[in-house]
Parts: sequence; structure tokens; C-alpha cells
Amino acid sequence: MRMTLQLVATSLALFFLTTGCVSQSVFQRKSDEADHYAALSRNLEQDYAKILEQQKQMALRYDEIARQMEDARASSAALRQDNLRAKADIERLEKILADRSDETGTAMTDLRQTIDRLEEEKRQLTAQLEQEHLARQARIAQLKTTYDDLVGKLETEIKRGDVTISELQGRLTVNMVEKILFDSGKAEIKPAGLNILKRIGTILKDTSDKNIRVEGHTDNIPISTRLKDTYPSNWELSSARAGSVVHFLQEILEIPGERLSICAFGPYQPIAENATSSGRAQNRRIQIVLIPMEKSESKP
Repeated sequence: MRMTLQLVATSLALFFLTTGCVSQSVFQRKSDEADHYAALSRNLEQDYAKILEQQKQMALRYDEIARQMEDARASSAALRQDNLRAKADIERLEKILADRSDETGTAMTDLRQTIDRLEEEKRQLTAQLEQEHLARQARIAQLKTTYDDLVGKLETEIKRGDVTISELQGRLTVNMVEKILFDSGKAEIKPAGLNILKRIGTILKDTSDKNIRVEGHTDNIPISTRLKDTYPSNWELSSARAGSVVHFLQEILEIPGERLSICAFGPYQPIAENATSSGRAQNRRIQIVLIPMEKSESKP
């Protein structure tokens, strides 16, 4: 386009020169106009090139925007899917929480009921323990009274060493050597022994919350030949002697039979060495043991 305008201007200049129809001033003016139009043409061409470049950049920008929009649409679609999944997850969690809330409410109710029950059981147990403690204190006091009474009644025998009295873990034991109750090899109680048993039994009769166990013990010397028919072994002798004491307590002192029991140990629970005569004398004995009644046996 620029070349065309230049050609036109040149042609016009030659035409005017050759024809001679115009003055020098007109020619100059026309020449200036031609230069002006040429300059204007160049400016227009530069503007056009700029516009083309801008159009190209705008096309690239449009493509970029179009790509970004496509990415945005894809992201939007993905976000919608995520939103739907999140909504579904929320609904599922809300349902789970609602179910668990109901379960928690039920569990809390059960827990409160359990706590209340345990508190009541604790209260009852505390009261029971307190009652048992008081009862135990009373039993200990009674046992001490019984112990003191027995010691007072049997002071002479205790001093001679024929009777010993001990208390261990709520059990009171009266230990009597054989010689104060029986003659050698016999199970009939001697008159002096009956007197001692009467003093003991009178005190034990009042311990109505205790059972009375009578234990027979012997030394390890075998039964003599002359006594074999009556007492085949020390088992039978220890049992017969314990039985004689029980019969006396029941029939003479009227201690109820349900409180009485017999145990025969023969020579198998010695308290001294059987190698000496004094040791054997200690092992030949009758023990009367006060035993706390089981709860099912206690009277209301």
C-alpha cells in the first residue's frame, strides 16, 4: 500500500512537471501532501501490524482462557462429585451418630442403673460389714470372757500343767492330759475327771454360738495284746475316749447334740516327741475345741 501511494505521488509530480500546467508552489504543495499521505500510510501500516499482533495475542489469550474455562468446568464437575460424595458421607455419618446417640443414651441409662445398683450393694455391704464387725467384736469379747472363766475355774489344773487353754483365730482350745480323765488303756472317765469336765462343760454350755469338737489323741505306743479285743488300735482308743467326753457333755450337762462332734486322731497329731515318757504323756490327751458356727447353723 505504501509503494502504491509513493507511485501515485511520483506520477502526479511528473505529470505536473511535464504538462507545465501548474506553478512551482502548487507542485510543492501537492508534493507535501503526497509525503503526508505517504507518512500517514506508513503509520496506518504500523498500526495495522500492531493490530494484527494484538489480534494474535488476543487469540492466544482466548485459547488460554478457553483452556482455563475447560479446566474450570472439569474442576467444577469434580467438585460437584466431591460435594455429592461429601453430602452422602455426611448423611451416613449423621445416621451413624444418631444411631450411636440412641445407643449411648441406652448405655448411659444402663450405666446409671448399674451405678445405682452398685451403690445400693455397697451400702448394704458396708452395713453388713459393720454388723459383722460388731458381731466379731462381741464374739471376741465373749471368747475372752469364756477364756477368763475357764482359767478361773481350772486354775489349779493349769498350774499343775494338766490343763492348758489357748485361743487362736477365733477358736478356743482346752487341752487335758490323759491322766486327769482316764486310767491307762481305758475310756471310762475317772471321778476326778468328771469334776473337771463339769466345770469346763458348764462354761462351754453358755457359748451357744459355738460348736464343741472333742478330739482324742494318743501316743505312738501300740495297743497292748490284752486290749486288742476292745481297742484294735490307737484309733479306736482315741475315738472311745472322745466319745465318753461327748456323752457326758450331752447327757449330764445337757449340751445339745447338734453342737457336739467327735474327732479321733490316734497318734498322728503329736504335740511333743514320743521318744520320752514326758513327751508321750503330753501326746495322750483330750482337746475340747470351740468352733464358730457356720452361718447356716446359727440361730436367728
